[in-house]
Amino acid sequence: MSDVLSVASTRRTPRDEITLTRSEDDVFDAMLEGWLWQQRSTGRFQASTLVFREQIVRRFARFTGAYPWQWSPEHVDRWGIHLTVELRRAQSTVRGYQAALRFFCGYVIESRSGWPALCQARFGRAPEQVCHEWNTDAHLVDYHGDPGRRPMTREEIQRFLDHADGQVDVALRRGHKGALACYRDATVFKVLYAWGLRCSEASALDVTDFHPHEGAPELGRFGSLYVRGGKRAKGLPPRRRTVVSVMPWAVEAVQDYLVHIRPRFRAGHQPALWPTERRGRLGTKEIEGRFAAYRDALGLDKALTPRCLRSAYTVHVLEDGAQSSVDPQSGVTWWRS
Repeated sequence: MSDVLSVASTRRTPRDEITLTRSEDDVFDAMLEGWLWQQRSTGRFQASTLVFREQIVRRFARFTGAYPWQWSPEHVDRWGIHLTVELRRAQSTVRGYQAALRFFCGYVIESRSGWPALCQARFGRAPEQVCHEWNTDAHLVDYHGDPGRRPMTREEIQRFLDHADGQVDVALRRGHKGALACYRDATVFKVLYAWGLRCSEASALDVTDFHPHEGAPELGRFGSLYVRGGKRAKGLPPRRRTVVSVMPWAVEAVQDYLVHIRPRFRAGHQPALWPTERRGRLGTKEIEGRFAAYRDALGLDKALTPRCLRSAYTVHVLEDGAQSSVDPQSGVTWWRS
């Protein structure tokens, strides 16, 4: 059985009524058809331009494994890194891709197009504008021009994590009380890299934020990580997401920390994954400060920041042959080979 859905555009749709099946693919195709018709009706765009724009939107959909009403700014952030780092597309090329995607999103979020109401009613979620200043061309300019935004190499990460682990032994040999904090912080850096987190997201983690996931059944209750405190869009609360665990060695590090180290902080009923000696929550500034101290001790580039661990996560997972995917039922972002 099919539904007959009236979808209006800012002028008119190719047909007054578009007959759609219940297939998500058909809805997506109809969105593209309405968008292209709207552009043709102005008489300002060449056929080759419209073909290019449609191809770009479809490529983005394949990369995300999601439909427009499931897209998020996080997808665009990862797509930009994929294009520039893995595919080595020129900055001007990437900017053109993002412009096409921004244009499409501008069409489907317009209330007069009918798509927001239709998607909300049918899929429980309306499309949103996913291309913003912080994750598109301006973001890429910063990425290329500022070495503090580049991904750390595998060698740099290995040296850094080895040094962080080594500081635990140093503190123990010297009889310092800071051995527990060193162990905690070494685990924090592993989590930043292995789940691609910002410092603010790591700081906000609670013990209960690890959950099982069917994509990683072998990891038990540590199959995924619920992340709160993400980057805010203007006027909106922090974004939340779930990331499926893809680095078992990091899961082992967290498990060891939870069993042998965290209880010694005497956190009581404190839910924070990273408690302090005073039973508070480890803050962003403390994470950044410890990172800078270890970076400088190793003689690494002073422009490197914890963000470089987050960037490295995406690049290295892609290099290892995985693709970003979104579960259409739960909205969970994960990687699969």
